[in-house]
Amino acid sequence: MNTLLIRDPHALPVDQVVQQLASDIERGLTPDEAARRLASSGPNALRPKRRRGPVLRFLLQFHHPLIYILLVTAAITGMLQEWVDSGVIIGVVVVNALIGFVQEARAERAIESLKEMLAPSALVLRAATRTVVPAADLVPGDIVFLQAGDKVPADLRLYQVKNLQIDEAPLTGESLPVQKTTAPLAPETPVADRHNMAFSGTLVTFGQGAGVVVATGEATEIGKIAGALAEVQEVQTPLMKRLVAFSKGLTVAILLAAGLLFLLGALQGHPVMDMFMAAVALAVSAIPEGLPAIMTITLAIGVKRMAARNAIIRKLPAVETLGSTTVICSDKTGTLTRNEMTVTAIDCVAGRFRVSGVGYAPLGTIENERGQVIDPREIPALAELVRAGLLCNDAALKHDAGEWKIEGDPTEGALLVLAEKAGLQAEHEKRVL
Repeated sequence: MNTLLIRDPHALPVDQVVQQLASDIERGLTPDEAARRLASSGPNALRPKRRRGPVLRFLLQFHHPLIYILLVTAAITGMLQEWVDSGVIIGVVVVNALIGFVQEARAERAIESLKEMLAPSALVLRAATRTVVPAADLVPGDIVFLQAGDKVPADLRLYQVKNLQIDEAPLTGESLPVQKTTAPLAPETPVADRHNMAFSGTLVTFGQGAGVVVATGEATEIGKIAGALAEVQEVQTPLMKRLVAFSKGLTVAILLAAGLLFLLGALQGHPVMDMFMAAVALAVSAIPEGLPAIMTITLAIGVKRMAARNAIIRKLPAVETLGSTTVICSDKTGTLTRNEMTVTAIDCVAGRFRVSGVGYAPLGTIENERGQVIDPREIPALAELVRAGLLCNDAALKHDAGEWKIEGDPTEGALLVLAEKAGLQAEHEKRVL
């Protein structure tokens, strides 16, 4: 089990942190000591969550008030040999279970994707020698070196920085890279303002640095997020609460009415079996079997539409919860962001121009003020401006698994994408230069 050996490392001087971790900035840990600590603290990885098997996960899709009502209704209509009604209800239940099963599997994969944020390897100092080790083998007290393009492999207390900037958007939501320092901070400093720390899963966009590992695995800030996701408790949505209350009230009313009909008929001398069947018929006719079916189908349609917009809904009722939302709390920028910057307008001596396209995909056009698509290379002032943004750029644009990604500063990435839209290729322009 991973442990955090120091409380508030951001508030302590570096030498005190190193001393408490029994490490050495000049030599690092010995291989034997690193192995001992690894056996004690466990690997620098997120512990896999115990997952339910596919059979149990499918059966749990039927554990729902709506489904209970549908199953009871299907059973009663089957007893009365209303096979069409019973078949339709069973079909709705099965389709709902299949949709829920698929959506929950996708949600589980999304949670598991947090593990991909951890770095695969790290450059560390072991026995006075710099060596590359698997990130999973890092232990508290290791000395780690960072440079542009690296993923931070664990939570580090930085002791050396040279123009070090780190993109902490996955952790804090800040769209701009954070300039790092080494000076101690106040103990109450929030995570987003701990500029002397480098956090696991974040990306170094510029400069170099070095730090001592103070937390690994689930003790890191990203590990705490993964743990919080695994411990989310299910609560009833407003719709479910109203439906349960309605179902209880309706059930009591139907049972009272059916019981009263049976009792009055029996007292008047009618055959007991006839009155029982009449009471059952009354109860079945009073059950609004179409209501839960329609609600289930409506929620399923909502889940499908959300999935088409890349929003994974784990449980059907969550769609209704979104519809009941009255307040959305966002970060201090007032936005919910993908941390992708895009050039949308250009203003230079040649005029003003609009740029279409969003995100980092180099798909879009450049238009003049009259809305006409133009070739920037035919307008010298515009071409030189775009070329300057391309050449004075340390970012890299990559296409991976069907998705365009930027390695480096988001602003520089946006300028790189603009150059691609303008038809300028970095390699060609550098050769010409």
